[in-house]
Amino acid sequence: MAQDAAVRESGAPRTREARESAIRRHELAAFLRHRREHVTPEQVGLPRGPRRRTPGLRREEVAQLSAVGVTWYTWLEQARDIQVSVQVLDALARTLMLDASERAHLFKLAGAVDPAPGAHCASVTDAQRVLLRQLDPIPACVRNSRYDVLAYNRTYGLLFCDLDAIPPQDRNCMLLCFTNEDWQSSIVRLEETMRVMAAKFRASMAGHLAEPAWKMLLKRLRDQSPEFREIWERHEVVSASSKRKQFTNAHVGKLTVDNTDLWLGPHSGPLMVTFAPADAESRERLEKLHAIALARG
Repeated sequence: MAQDAAVRESGAPRTREARESAIRRHELAAFLRHRREHVTPEQVGLPRGPRRRTPGLRREEVAQLSAVGVTWYTWLEQARDIQVSVQVLDALARTLMLDASERAHLFKLAGAVDPAPGAHCASVTDAQRVLLRQLDPIPACVRNSRYDVLAYNRTYGLLFCDLDAIPPQDRNCMLLCFTNEDWQSSIVRLEETMRVMAAKFRASMAGHLAEPAWKMLLKRLRDQSPEFREIWERHEVVSASSKRKQFTNAHVGKLTVDNTDLWLGPHSGPLMVTFAPADAESRERLEKLHAIALARG
């Protein structure tokens, strides 16, 4: 095979583990080159230019958009034996516009575990999904302590924004609260909510400071939200609590609900978040929102 020949010619050790590692690196290099050649400059907001001959993106463009060094990325496409962090893999997946299957393939070739929400949701059982459906029209979701939304029912899917339209890796309450305009417009006291959520996130992160997924989310929040950066520097910390909340839903208007968080396992594990109507008017509007969600299919 061509890949085995490439391993022999490179003088790499002939152990089974070394051969498999080299084959995986060559597959990763070929996959990156293929995807790079099939993303146009216009798709990522770059000018094409009159003399461009390279199909798709250039290596230096991928490196720049992914915030990695050009030499390092070139080595990656040359199948060099280098370490790749999950943060870099995440950035490459976004730059190359990989879908869920392609993203999973990228992480598998790199021998890494994808930390993004939706990549693996073994913590959500079939019974919990059934319970979410039966709670409709009460909005409910299952999320983890990092605020990744792992599963949700139809009413929750339209409570803040059209959650089905959000890529699974971006279905994170922190990220949406600080970067998604539809989500923000649904929250009545946005500034207070941002402050409290950032303080809760800081308290939760204390036990996960070295974990890549947490660090990756924190970096995204800092990079994408000036509001988050300003609030984060206050070093405020609060514990989780249930309370009455008000939302302005884009489809049915004002909603007053009572929020309850139900832990499904250890305190750092998944929890079910519910928003029960606090009055008859809110119940009627949630029933209407559920009907709208059902009509969408």
